[in-house]
Amino acid sequence: MIKAYLTIDDITSKNTKAIVDYLCEKKIQAVLFAWGKLVEQNYEDTLYALNKGMVIGNHSYSHLSFSELTPEEGILEIEKCEAILDNLYNDSGIKREYRLFRFPYDDKGKDNKDFYQKYLRDQGFCKLDDRNINIDFWEEYELHKDIDTFWTLDLGEYNIRPDSGFTVNDVIRTIDEYFNNISDEDSTHIIVLHSHDETEDMVPEYYKIFIDELINRGVVFISPEFI
Repeated sequence: MIKAYLTIDDITSKNTKAIVDYLCEKKIQAVLFAWGKLVEQNYEDTLYALNKGMVIGNHSYSHLSFSELTPEEGILEIEKCEAILDNLYNDSGIKREYRLFRFPYDDKGKDNKDFYQKYLRDQGFCKLDDRNINIDFWEEYELHKDIDTFWTLDLGEYNIRPDSGFTVNDVIRTIDEYFNNISDEDSTHIIVLHSHDETEDMVPEYYKIFIDELINRGVVFISPEFI
């Protein structure tokens, strides 16, 4: 059995509700990282995801590269999204127990990384429980020391675009290469998929294809736990 958390980045798009419905059908509780500006544009669909049992995390307001922002601009990006998510949880009547953050583009701020890590800790953010992740690069880059939620497998399906040459088979190859190289069968994994209407236009219901591929390879999606 391969245990994994499922995370969905870049909500909320037009296909987010359909993704949530499929997750419910498969009895998968995922963490959805919200792009604040898109939540404002698709507020009811984000509320729908929350009411269906998904956990909503912060993916910044404008989805900018944090290494290109001043610390003040970065904090504003986080806090603007936080305010939106606080309102979302209040409107749903669901208590917001966990504050999670994922940097856009996996960009932790480079020279300002330590500043952001301290800020997130001071503000009471937590992350998906990564204490049972035994992946070489997790230790190599000391990701276990960070408070933001990173990933162990990015499916990269957002590369499926007109004239890109990147296909469904490339995503499946990524999945196979990743799991074929696992040395510790008891390790936990954090998988990231994206909620993009552009991918939906290229491959209708792409999320079903890739979630099913993962399940068929023995992946069991576990409910989120946090530290």
